[in-house]
Amino acid sequence: MRLLAATDFALRALMRLAAEPERRMSTEELARELGLSRNHLHKLVQALAAEGLVATQRGAQGGVTLALPPDQIRIGEVVRRMERDQALVECFRADGGGCSLTARCRLKAALAGAEFAFYRALDAVSLADCLPPAPR
Repeated sequence: MRLLAATDFALRALMRLAAEPERRMSTEELARELGLSRNHLHKLVQALAAEGLVATQRGAQGGVTLALPPDQIRIGEVVRRMERDQALVECFRADGGGCSLTARCRLKAALAGAEFAFYRALDAVSLADCLPPAPR
């Protein structure tokens, strides 16, 4: 399974914000640290805000912060939300796709099981679990 680049960057942005949860970061600063264009990061932040994962504030003292504590953000849920419109294979699409083998396919159940196991493993991990240990 391969994640969208947007999902990868969303996870990176959340990890960066979780590293200093009390700090509000500007989108420009966050974009620079992640190596993204400000426009690209702005769209990503909008998507994360719409999902209730980050909070944004406009103005001179504005920026982005986590909307929830890092231990309450499950990685599986972030990936599900960011990959919402991406089917693992064509026959998993909402419209059923166009596979000519669907009626007699025995692979679909195995792929569904693998997808379930993938998300179950990610559900066991919080954003807090992804942070490096605090320096002593």
